[in-house]
Amino acid sequence: MSSIMPTEVTRRSQLARRHIELGAEFEHSNGLIVVKDYGSKTELAQAKELGLADLSTLPRTGFKGAGAPDWAASQGLTLPQKPNTCAVQNDTALVAKLSHQELLILSDLDASSTQIGHLNNIPVGVQTYALPRADSHCWFAVTGNQTAEMFSKICSVDLRAHKFANGDVAQTSVAKANSIVIRHDLGSTHCFYILTDVSTAEFLWDCLLDAMTEYRGKPVGVAALRALN
Repeated sequence: MSSIMPTEVTRRSQLARRHIELGAEFEHSNGLIVVKDYGSKTELAQAKELGLADLSTLPRTGFKGAGAPDWAASQGLTLPQKPNTCAVQNDTALVAKLSHQELLILSDLDASSTQIGHLNNIPVGVQTYALPRADSHCWFAVTGNQTAEMFSKICSVDLRAHKFANGDVAQTSVAKANSIVIRHDLGSTHCFYILTDVSTAEFLWDCLLDAMTEYRGKPVGVAALRALN
């Protein structure tokens, strides 16, 4: 088990105890603690087949309102052209447009993006309202070439590659939990980000692991996801 523990920081995942029980190795990432790995030498191969990672400690934020898109663009963000799509930023952060007036912004896997911290620490524009997604939503990643087959058991949206393109966003139910699903491939490996209410974090984690069982899916750390890029 890691000598670094989630109790060393004020913000930790709702699943911290689960990770400790699984023998997680934690690492500091720009002031945050994330699961690096679970001590397996095959996690990269696992992530390429079917892996589940908890990214809930990484930065994220959101903004909503009639003025939100123009204000965000004035701060240097590259916005998607249409709702339910996303755009990668220059510093590899990700901006998802959930509607014409709502944006979700996710950090890169190293938590090195400065845009989220900047946006959270400046006054918002006219008709723009901050949505503290780090407080409201947990964040998981499901990776590998068997992701679409696994999701077919618990999600009504067809996430196969020819139906759900890289960069597409769906606001749907995953295992009966209202969720935001974003396809954001890591290199040549399929990756789906899932964000849902923090109150359902443990429930959804367990449902995903259960759905992954027949495909031999397992939890993986952020190190495996970084290696996919």
